[in-house]
Amino acid sequence: MIVLKGAEVSARLKEDVQELLGRFPVGSRVPVAAIVRVGERPDDVSYERNVIKRIAAFGMEARVYVFPADIPAAEFVREFQTINEDKEIDGILLFRPLPAHMDGRLFERLIRPEKDLDGISPVNAAKVFAGEADGFAPCTAEAVIEVLKAYELPIEGKRAVIVGRSMVVGRPLAMLLLRENATVTVCHTKTRDLGKICREAEILVAAAGRAGMLTKDETAEGAVVIDVGINVDQNGKLCGDMVWDGLETAAAAATPVPGGVGAVTTAVLAKHLAQAAWRSRQTMDASEQEA
Repeated sequence: MIVLKGAEVSARLKEDVQELLGRFPVGSRVPVAAIVRVGERPDDVSYERNVIKRIAAFGMEARVYVFPADIPAAEFVREFQTINEDKEIDGILLFRPLPAHMDGRLFERLIRPEKDLDGISPVNAAKVFAGEADGFAPCTAEAVIEVLKAYELPIEGKRAVIVGRSMVVGRPLAMLLLRENATVTVCHTKTRDLGKICREAEILVAAAGRAGMLTKDETAEGAVVIDVGINVDQNGKLCGDMVWDGLETAAAAATPVPGGVGAVTTAVLAKHLAQAAWRSRQTMDASEQEA
């Protein structure tokens, strides 16, 4: 069984980003991302550190904006809009969920689609579902596609089964796989005969957010298994939605947890930042020529 390591995929994405940055005019400022966090959730703080390191490693800049968890909603809207309209900010990552006293859907509508690095805007969601290439998909969903392509694992014509229907992974990933001409089935925790459906998959994506939900018994011989789950087991260790033990007897390839899709997600975020900055500069150049 081939172990699909995220580090190798991230290295390939870094090369792509640096190639794009090399096309910027000499003397251009580096792309800048705004990381917006409300509160001190440990998982947010940990992910924030990873994002900052990744963006810096790719040759770009991250600016962190942290607000107290009890900031009044109206005040946070004002602060967010200031960041949103800042012309020096090329992309925005807003940590969610927001505190209970805030309407998260409001910020999905407020964020400028061209700066929306993690694909939370309804505009970007619509573009992804319409198959338009200029919409930013959620980074984790896109990371799955990047893993498959980096390892040259065929997608076209393959039967893909996704276990999970969230707007963060399952649904947008289904659209991205369809764009690559896979035949896609989306399942969830209420799906009947889940095991039978999974055993029909040539590409099996575990993205339900339940530790150990799937095993080798739900895996077809020779299948490619992509485990998106990030969970903590009873021993406090990170684990995925797939039980790894015995998987090598069934799957042809699989992503580990940790070290698989999660490691690619921040690289996709950095790629989105470079793309957002490039598109912004192209738009500015076009406007100046028209003027």
